[in-house]
Amino acid sequence: MTALYLLRHACTSSNLCGRYLGRTDEPLCKEGVVQASRLSLGAVDRVFVSPLSRCVQTARIVFPQAQQTVVEGFQECDFGEFEGKSYQELSGDPRYQAWIDSGGELPFPSGESKEEFCRRTCRAFEEILPELLGCAACAVVAHGGTLMALLERYALPRRGYYEYQVKNCGGFLTQLTMQNGRAQIKIMEELSC
Repeated sequence: MTALYLLRHACTSSNLCGRYLGRTDEPLCKEGVVQASRLSLGAVDRVFVSPLSRCVQTARIVFPQAQQTVVEGFQECDFGEFEGKSYQELSGDPRYQAWIDSGGELPFPSGESKEEFCRRTCRAFEEILPELLGCAACAVVAHGGTLMALLERYALPRRGYYEYQVKNCGGFLTQLTMQNGRAQIKIMEELSC
């Protein structure tokens, strides 16, 4: 059994403005640095982190002594033509309304679908699973969508993708185990700063 922190990065300027922030490599804003500094979690052996700077920065602040391993597949969803736009800016766009009406299942215009994104994220998780299970305590520092994809697939009790939304610098302390050859994540505690 592995103690596994699943943590969303602290806030960026785009997060504060309600903009879709996927593949854009935006650093933490001042508020985000303060936010991450307030989070006090236990020590971990390793941190598996999205390559985007907002995640790398959060991991360095929250887990300063831990070895970081970048996991390319943990990047946020590719929001395509919605990237960098706020909900208000998209409100008159029929493509955005169609995406909303689909429950988020349609692909983003020139971007990823939820299904493609979840498949990519879970494939990356499966690739590092032996390393995760080899740690007494470790962390994944990534994006809201990344955490939702992992929890929808592996968490017990089962819930829907959107039921695992967390705020910036929020997440979960979990226990990672293998049951019948399948990874299972048991949520122990919700985290926030």
